[in-house]
Amino acid sequence: MAALTASDWPAPRKFFELCELGSNQDWLCTHLMSVCLVNGFGTTQDQTAAAIIFELLANDGHSHSQQLIGLCHYHGWGESENYPVALDWFSKSADQGNPYGQWWVGWCYRWGEGAPRDFTKAAMWFSKSAEQGNRYGQCNLGYLYRDGNGVTECIDTAVIWYRESASQGNEEAIDRLKELGRWP
Repeated sequence: MAALTASDWPAPRKFFELCELGSNQDWLCTHLMSVCLVNGFGTTQDQTAAAIIFELLANDGHSHSQQLIGLCHYHGWGESENYPVALDWFSKSADQGNPYGQWWVGWCYRWGEGAPRDFTKAAMWFSKSAEQGNRYGQCNLGYLYRDGNGVTECIDTAVIWYRESASQGNEEAIDRLKELGRWP
């Protein structure tokens, strides 16, 4: 017997069908349907169709869709991989206070993807994300404090942010705490 793929599982298929039913009335249903399309969750994976829908919603100002169309451009999901375009979409999301958009803007500046590397800007965006409780922003802010990139080096502050992230189950933060001898 062949293994079931994520598109064949009954629960994801039902979820996708429900999202599809509501997609004409509610932007969130359309957005969630596109998340399913990107991942092949309850339906056949179609990243190109998902990217088209995310961009339509993003142009309507939905910050979650802006962040996800940014991911499409960042990873090449149904779009050409294009870091500057990804950063532009992440920035639109971040400017609306979306903590995942803020984290991605910080990520782009940290690694110089879509713009020149700028640890000070990375720290600013990771801080905004971290202060809203985003575990990825918290962990990445910990890295900056650990290494003194864009902020004054301070292991104690790094540990604080790693602990915040680890408390939400972020394995990367837990690993950093173990490396520093601060876990548990």
